[in-house]
Amino acid sequence: MPPVVIDLRNAEDWRDVVHRIVQTLAEGGLVALPTETVYGVAASALNENAVERLMSLKERTAAKPLALAIKSVDEARDYAPDMCSLAERLARRCWPGPVTLVVDNSHPESLVHRLPPLVRQAVSPRQTVGLRVPGHQVVHDVLCMLAGPLTLSSANHAGKPEAVNAQEVLDAFGSSIDLIIDDGPCRFGQPSSVVQVRQGCYEVLRVGVVPERTLRRLSSLLVLFVCTGNTCRSPMAEMLCRQMLAERLHCGIDELEDRGVLVMSAGIAAMLGGQASGEAVRVMADMGLDLTGHETQPLTEPLVHHADVIFTMTRSHRDALLAQWPSAVGRTHLLSPGGLDVSDPIGASVERYRQCAEEIQANLRVRLDDLPLSAELKRP
Repeated sequence: MPPVVIDLRNAEDWRDVVHRIVQTLAEGGLVALPTETVYGVAASALNENAVERLMSLKERTAAKPLALAIKSVDEARDYAPDMCSLAERLARRCWPGPVTLVVDNSHPESLVHRLPPLVRQAVSPRQTVGLRVPGHQVVHDVLCMLAGPLTLSSANHAGKPEAVNAQEVLDAFGSSIDLIIDDGPCRFGQPSSVVQVRQGCYEVLRVGVVPERTLRRLSSLLVLFVCTGNTCRSPMAEMLCRQMLAERLHCGIDELEDRGVLVMSAGIAAMLGGQASGEAVRVMADMGLDLTGHETQPLTEPLVHHADVIFTMTRSHRDALLAQWPSAVGRTHLLSPGGLDVSDPIGASVERYRQCAEEIQANLRVRLDDLPLSAELKRP
């Protein structure tokens, strides 16, 4: 009996389609789903029979484990409680999206250990698990309604090209699956990049949508400084931080990105493309740093989302930031370890700017000791 094919683009009610998918999966069926990369065949990770069917369909062994599709970055901690800072960073920046992260799941509280025995063997034969948050709304909606994660594998036979449309899924598997959701051609048309993270380092196991040079940048530690207009305090902090980190990593300032460190600044009320104040430029020049090329930028959601550590100049900056992005609370700190504001020197003398820069520098000497400058950042 041929599978049911539902054209998502012509569906009268998206919710009815989602409910049909969830019901099929809950009853042990296999469903071909569109993702942003290629079409995948999914089974409920709570159903041993369904996962066994998927393994047989894909001719998979323990040497090629299935990945788990999960709802969000936050949920990743349930399956990999010991995720290192590098894995969290890549997850936060790459998900939802075309990257599968292979991480350690040996922690006794990992939810992988609560999956049925056959499923555990299928997804984690060697105390690692591949996790992904697909960037397709229908998959997200299904995961939000389904109990547990999905086991997910590309819709193709071993050695054959991945299916990038519903017809290719039908041609490959025919009646072997129960339901096909047709949403036209996939956005990228190639598989996800598979990246293993362990001991603070990453290895690309499969080259996919995201190239290694992009993954290298996405893996970098991002330190963000925030003030009001991004014309004096935060850009001075940015330049001083770069100088001090270069000294600690024994490299030039222009080599920091190659060492896995990005330093940026932004303003709560900054305009785009302005210049640093003349006094800030002069003070930085006296300290051997060039601020003439600085361009102001406003604080944005992507900056906050991607930053590993955010330092604000004042408590009011921190309050304003967290009022808009409360999820950043664990990554946002006053620059002053003592909880003091770095006051705005705007309109004051050059000497006041110099005092401000020295105050920022003194705070950085303390704060930089807490940055995770681990081996992952000390790249040759």
